[in-house]
Formats: sequence, C-alpha cells, structure tokens
Amino acid sequence: MKFSCEKAQVLAAIGVTAKVASAKSAVPALEGLLLEADDRLRISGYDLKTGIKTEIPAEVTEPGRIVLNARLLGDIVRKLPDDVIVFAVGSDHMATITCGMSKFNILGTPAGDYPELPSVDEQNAIYIPQNVLKRMISETIFAVSDNESRPVHTGSLFELEAGMLTIVSVDGYRLALRREKLERADMSDCTFIVPGSALSEVEKIASDSEDVVKISLGSKHILFVIGSTVVISRRLEGDFLNYKQAIPQTNKIHLTVDKKVFMDAVDRVSLIISEKLKSPVRCVFGDGILNLSTATALGKASDECRILGDGRNLEIGFNNRYLLEALKAAPAEQVNISLGTSVSPCVIGAVDEGDSFVYLVLPVRLKAGEN
Repeated sequence: MKFSCEKAQVLAAIGVTAKVASAKSAVPALEGLLLEADDRLRISGYDLKTGIKTEIPAEVTEPGRIVLNARLLGDIVRKLPDDVIVFAVGSDHMATITCGMSKFNILGTPAGDYPELPSVDEQNAIYIPQNVLKRMISETIFAVSDNESRPVHTGSLFELEAGMLTIVSVDGYRLALRREKLERADMSDCTFIVPGSALSEVEKIASDSEDVVKISLGSKHILFVIGSTVVISRRLEGDFLNYKQAIPQTNKIHLTVDKKVFMDAVDRVSLIISEKLKSPVRCVFGDGILNLSTATALGKASDECRILGDGRNLEIGFNNRYLLEALKAAPAEQVNISLGTSVSPCVIGAVDEGDSFVYLVLPVRLKAGEN
C-alpha cells in the first residue's frame, strides 16, 4: 500500500473521523482509523455505536488497507510540515509516514480486524439543506437528556409528517422543538430516534451551505450523507415522550418580549448564581413589565424588562440556565411567552403563532419569602 496526499486534507479527514474512534477498547482495532486507498483515500472511525467515513483525493500507487492508531496518527500528521505526506505500508503492517525531512515508522493493525460499518438501504431517504439541518440540531440538542436510565431520551426524535421534518429533544425539565419543510422525501411518514452523540458530530460536519444532506433510514441504523462524509449511527428504541400532549394548549396568558433584552436581564441576575450557590430566578410578569430577581449567599440581584401584554402578576421561578438556553436557541428576535399557572410549563414560541419552533421550560417551585 502506498499513496500520497496533502497534509491539510489528511489532517481534516482525521479530525472528522477520530472523534468516534474508541479511546480504550477491548478490540484494539477500534482505537484506530481504517485507511483504504484505491482511486481515493477513505478514512473511517467507528466505536460500534457511531461510524464516520470520509474520503479525500490522493495519488495512489499501490492500493491497500491498514488500521493506524487514531491518537498517534493525528498527533504525527498535526506536527508534520505543511507539505505532501507519503504513506507506505509493507506486508508486515509497518507504516512509513514521510513528509519533507520528517519520517515515522509505526506499526499498524490488519484491516481484517476492523469491524465493518453497518449497511443501510439508501432508498428510504429524506433530503434537507446542510445549513437548515445544522440549525435544527443546534437549536434542539441542548435539551437532549444525559440520564442513561432513560436511554430513549439521550437522543432526538425525528418525525416526518406531510413533507415536514420535526426534531424534538427532552430531558425531563425542558423540551425543544424545531420544524422545517423538507426538500424531498422518498419515504412514508415515520418517526425515529437518533442518539445525541451522533447528532453532535453531524452538526459539526454540516456546513452553512445549501448543499443537501441525504438521511437514509434503516431498520436499526440511520445514515447521514454530508458531501464526501458519511455518518452512520444506531437508532434508539423505546417510547419517546408524546410531545404533542406535553405542550400546553390552554395557556391564557400570552406575552411578547424582545429575546435579547430578556436574555440580558436573566444573564445579569444570574451573576450571583453558581454551581455551589444555586437559586431560581423569580419572574413576576406584570402589565407591560417583567420583574426578575434572585438571592444567594452572595447577595441579591434584580432587574426588569419591557413586555407586550399583561402577565396578571403571575410569579414563576426558573432555573436560569434552562431559561437562557431555550431563549438563546429560539430562532427569532421577538418571541411569544405562553403561561398558565406558577407550576405549569412556560412555552416559548413564534410571535406569529407559527410552529416552526417551540421551547418548553418547567418552573421551579418558589419558597415563601425567597428573594
């Protein structure tokens, strides 16, 4: 096996695929990256849950396959001069990496020891621009649960219905929903759940371009084709929260607020809150005005911001981080705040009553005399 390619391209490909290589595994090959050279160079990483494969141009003189330790390979390529790198692998699996005056010899692992990435029938597919998918993921992934006792909620629900794609994340304290029209759908309406770890990689790989991502659905896996890179992940199984029932439909208080003004006010009163000194942000929604306050052992803080509408002096406590993350994710400058009671969820949505985004934040019970 022998090939050469530009350092920058190799380094970028390693950066994308090494993220899913196992740091430590009972199967040593999984700690490496699979390099396959024929007409191009393909590099794959796989941890038996998520696999990423990408390809780059290369001048191949001897086709072949080899597995090289991901961490070591990344460190070597990163330190090499900016020039063409030549890889040569002998029958003893010893890889020689040469660039300029630098030369390394590292022992590889036979490609036969590397597990094959699962295959997915690409006929059942949906298509969506990269920039749209990237935004949808970034605006919902913060609400994915990290509680392994409910594995199904460690991923996001994808729902295909009437040509619309809805992505929903929940963690027991909040809900994030984004909905967009699809470019094209070659399959029937359905739902499936993608692990948050895989979506995090898809978000990083997807660009801000309008190039289309192809998402193919298999019986046990999901495949994302993003340009020359493929991400394949197992699907999560289980009963996801019925989000349609979870979102209140009978809230009688509807207010409009400038998102940045609201965020800035929450951010300011949060300055005296820390991991050790936790305290809810007390919000009193009045007529045209929102009063915010909090108190910890460090002291007290209060602020206010203008709102449109009458909140009937409803008093609600919120976890400051949950509220800030929901507001930050909302893709609009003005948002609608829908409220019911002091113990019912706050719903943040579009001012025009559209349903392209919905964020639900559960309140924190306030103790009498707090703040």
